[in-house]
Amino acid sequence: MSFLAVNNISKQYEKDKQVLSDVSFDITSGEFVSIIGPSGAGKSTLLRCINRMVDIEDGQIVFQDVDVMSLSKRELRKHRTQIGMIFQHYNLVSRLTVIENVLHGRLGYKTTLQGVLTRFTEKEKADAFSLLKKLGMQEHAYKRCDQLSGGQKQRVGIARALIQHPQILLCDEPIASLDPNASKVIMDHLQSISKEMNITCIVNLHQVDVAKRYSDRIIGLNGGKVVYDGKPDGLTSNVIHRIYGSEAGNLIME
Repeated sequence: MSFLAVNNISKQYEKDKQVLSDVSFDITSGEFVSIIGPSGAGKSTLLRCINRMVDIEDGQIVFQDVDVMSLSKRELRKHRTQIGMIFQHYNLVSRLTVIENVLHGRLGYKTTLQGVLTRFTEKEKADAFSLLKKLGMQEHAYKRCDQLSGGQKQRVGIARALIQHPQILLCDEPIASLDPNASKVIMDHLQSISKEMNITCIVNLHQVDVAKRYSDRIIGLNGGKVVYDGKPDGLTSNVIHRIYGSEAGNLIME
């Protein structure tokens, strides 16, 4: 059985607007997969379907032999502890410190009362500091998150996701708001996390050159459909045009 199987899923928000249409792919454990495509292609919706932040109309999502759509609310809460989410706009609590934001990644393991009281064990705190050190953020542990740069905020977001001890990271346009230097730092960290910790990464990207540089595999979406699924070196100009349409000519390739 595959680690993650997406089988013929479809999603629409409005009656006449199909966001995803008959999307299928299998992903193996430890794989680094980039999903590319123009704005509105369905990339963000696809990640939210995998984590069941939104429900699909048709098809099946199977994660480690578990049918995600069949899970009860309690089972879904437990399921999501295995899946870390990283967002374009970080989704941090600005008034809280870096270390507090990272520890919030453990809330999925807490009872409601423990969550309200924000009670964390010494091991959880040690894990949080260890992750911040790995990401070069330990010296900022007690800074409020509204004092950080965009790249620093995204590293906090990665640490918050990793403290869940996830088996998969879903990264929704993690570098879209960052400058090239900060983008490289984030992508380098994601790649090393995938290889060293054997964590599967699925990363939504708009930048074709970045996807080619970091990915084991690339899935191209256009109009909610998979139009490419293969190795980075298979991204010929014809394939890029099939994925991006009229936008293809504006893309800079290395």
